[in-house]
Amino acid sequence: MHMTTTGLRERQRQRTHEAIQDAATKLFLESGFHDVGVDAIAAAAEVSKRTLFKYFSSKEDLVIGAFADHVDEPARVVLSCSPDQSPLTALHDYFQDGLTRRDPVTGLDDRPQTLAFVNMVLSVPSLQARLLLYQYNAEEALEHALCQVRTSTGEETAHLAACQTFAVLRGLADDNRKHLVGGKTAEEHYPSAVAAAQRGFRILRHGLAESFG
Repeated sequence: MHMTTTGLRERQRQRTHEAIQDAATKLFLESGFHDVGVDAIAAAAEVSKRTLFKYFSSKEDLVIGAFADHVDEPARVVLSCSPDQSPLTALHDYFQDGLTRRDPVTGLDDRPQTLAFVNMVLSVPSLQARLLLYQYNAEEALEHALCQVRTSTGEETAHLAACQTFAVLRGLADDNRKHLVGGKTAEEHYPSAVAAAQRGFRILRHGLAESFG
């Protein structure tokens, strides 16, 4: 009985969390981030303002919370890779799978709502600052994961590897979004996105010597 009650509470909590975030996203996209107040979001989600702040400490968190579930995905990928698979191969496979699924994280999601959401995040300074914090946390999680799977790797090396990996992932995603904003569909750009990912991970494996050395 206790486990059932706990499970019900967790599901209810998740539903409330999603309802608040969905209501906020809809209002932000309709009216703009700065023109939507917390009272309006709480009313749209049918919760009290006090309940809203139990789940989200600020308006920025209502937006960046959409990224929060992905913050340690690269780290999880590295920790779950098989002993005979390198972390870079696992991360490349993970990104390739995201391209195939049109995961927004890869920048290859051409749904109008996704493009509008990303444009909003990149146009509001306070959201950009919060996104940088999210990215820092993701890099730190990957650094710890690399240290765990490669125990002989020093912290400094793992830190640099994590930073370089995320630089490539961000660069690939940004390039994909630019092509979609420029008028290409995700389907049209998919082959180029796959080829760019292959080049990006080749650079991670072998460095820049072949291009700039």
